[in-house]
Amino acid sequence: MFTKILIANRGEIACRVILTARKMGIKTVAVYSDADADARHVELADEAVHIGAAPSRESYLQADRIIAACKASGAQAVHPGYGFLSENAAFARRVEEEGIVFIGPKHHSIAAMGDKIASKKLAKEARVNTIPGVNEAIATAEQAVEIAKGIGYPVMIKASAGGGGKGLRVAFNDKETFDGFSSCRNEARSSFGDDRVFIEKYVEEPRHIEIQVIGDSQGNVIYLNERECSIQRRHQKVIEEAPSPFINDATRKAMGEQAVALAKAVKYQSAGTVEFVVGKDQSFYFLEMNTRLQVEHPVTESITGLDLVELMIRVAAGEPLPLKQVDVRREGWAIECRINAEDPFRNFLPSTGRLVRFQPPKETMWAGDTQHLHGVRVDTGVQDGGEIPMYYDSMIAKLIVHGKDRKEAIAKMREALNGFVIRGISSNIPFQAALLAHPRFVAGDFNTGFLAEHYAQGFRAEDVPHDDRDFLAALAAWVNRRILQRAAGISGQMPGHQFTVGEEFVVVALDEAGKHSRQPARVSDFEAQSGSSVVTTGEKRYEICSNWHLGGSRIRGTVNGKPFTAQVERGVGKNPLAIRIIHDGTRMDTLVLTPRAAQLHALMPFKAPPDMSRFVLSPMPGLLVDVAVQPGQKVQAGERVAVIEAMKMENVLFAAADGVVANVLASKGESVVVDQPIVEFA
Repeated sequence: MFTKILIANRGEIACRVILTARKMGIKTVAVYSDADADARHVELADEAVHIGAAPSRESYLQADRIIAACKASGAQAVHPGYGFLSENAAFARRVEEEGIVFIGPKHHSIAAMGDKIASKKLAKEARVNTIPGVNEAIATAEQAVEIAKGIGYPVMIKASAGGGGKGLRVAFNDKETFDGFSSCRNEARSSFGDDRVFIEKYVEEPRHIEIQVIGDSQGNVIYLNERECSIQRRHQKVIEEAPSPFINDATRKAMGEQAVALAKAVKYQSAGTVEFVVGKDQSFYFLEMNTRLQVEHPVTESITGLDLVELMIRVAAGEPLPLKQVDVRREGWAIECRINAEDPFRNFLPSTGRLVRFQPPKETMWAGDTQHLHGVRVDTGVQDGGEIPMYYDSMIAKLIVHGKDRKEAIAKMREALNGFVIRGISSNIPFQAALLAHPRFVAGDFNTGFLAEHYAQGFRAEDVPHDDRDFLAALAAWVNRRILQRAAGISGQMPGHQFTVGEEFVVVALDEAGKHSRQPARVSDFEAQSGSSVVTTGEKRYEICSNWHLGGSRIRGTVNGKPFTAQVERGVGKNPLAIRIIHDGTRMDTLVLTPRAAQLHALMPFKAPPDMSRFVLSPMPGLLVDVAVQPGQKVQAGERVAVIEAMKMENVLFAAADGVVANVLASKGESVVVDQPIVEFA
């Protein structure tokens, strides 16, 4: 067994590998860029090596520097994690040639599965179901139309080297095929330097289901059940679960056996994932093989009780698999939510900056620990006060729950999301909460088009359902009563003039448009010691009991005898008296006033926000990589104005109307913040 390994990655996956290595008694070496000097993975590792500047192409993608770090530190093996160089066959080969063990499949297996056209041919030879289509590179748009007619519409046009949604189009007729072929070629050429395109049958109402496999150097390969990954936004997975709520045991077995056959065909060693598209009739077809550890591997670990990272390390060290196919178990239900640094209410634009507060829910399961299951686990590479840099992926944590069945797992996840505190940046937690409450998700009735169908116009605050909004108002009144209690207890008050707290309040729900709703609330039977009181609003009565302290971000307690977790923030927006309540993804900003103060507040004029229609504003924090206009230039609506880059994502800003540029307020290469004016029109 190795005594020291290097992790050629960053963030949560680097931390994840370190935890298993520590359990196995193996020392770890972290690598880091300028942006990650104070990152959590650097802190967790036994030693760390600096490998370059912040952009990944100057650090984490520099194979020479990673190999040099291995040699300098004496690491005998390198774990690539996922992303970066994890599926780079040339890197795996170089590592092996330098006498270092690559903790992953052999380079020839990576190469065989890395090319979509070649992998399809291999799958056919291994008798794996493949989608009807033409796997040869297609030369012209006219030829593409003829092929599409022969297959039958709808068809999918895909770039051989595509990925992440790039170089992919669905066509329902000849014109869409002709146009889509040209677009795919151009996109693939510019993104991947490879313009080969092929066509296959498009499976309607498709589900994305993948099989986890693992093989050793002795030729043994087993499958570790499936994962359901159909909840996707722009071809990026959002929620994953294991097992799938859709397929039956016969389909599971058939898919697993075909995945094993494919892995054996390429002499696969290590953990890998065979991805399938599954039709509504449970017909399934091979999509591709990911020759690395998947982001969503924790859900498989939860239902099987296996540590996949440990198995990868042991296999790489030459050990045989410690179990056979009959030993693989499937217990309970696991769900993973990807917690991303993005603003769901601003079209999921990246959100970077300081994590003013980062408090995950209480963990009862841990990465690398296969004993404590049926609980909550958080895999993350960040910590309280850390920085979310603009240079890398937007995922900051993975929240994993394991329950005895799917219903319990969903309930655990909703409660865990309620207790996940993130301040300083925006996160997609409200979006995740809305998905988990959606009736079709709860019923398991969804496919890969689910998000496009239900959130075609984007995600808005009103898309977050809440069973009882009166509870949010009642909780705000309860929080206010706790705050006033402290004021009433301040010593040194003049006799006869002590501060007294009444029972009658008005909860004013604030919104940005100035349309404030007002809701009377009575807080009675208040007990300062136990935190118990009764809040009556309208015809509803809430007995709230919690030992929440005034500086806490989370409120845990009971309401009418049932446990709840919510979040509270004081002094939000421009009002130091405002109280924000967050529960089940819904956010309510309130002022809790006495009845007389509420009367006076209703008379206050509403100050509308300034008119910024003359400006092009930055929709996200990032790097201004291009300004395409100059002062005095005439610009038409829809014309490109500027480009901002953040988290491996380019965002092009367009003019909303015809006009003349008056001023350019930011320069190329400058770091910009949200809503910073970039261009002003006359």
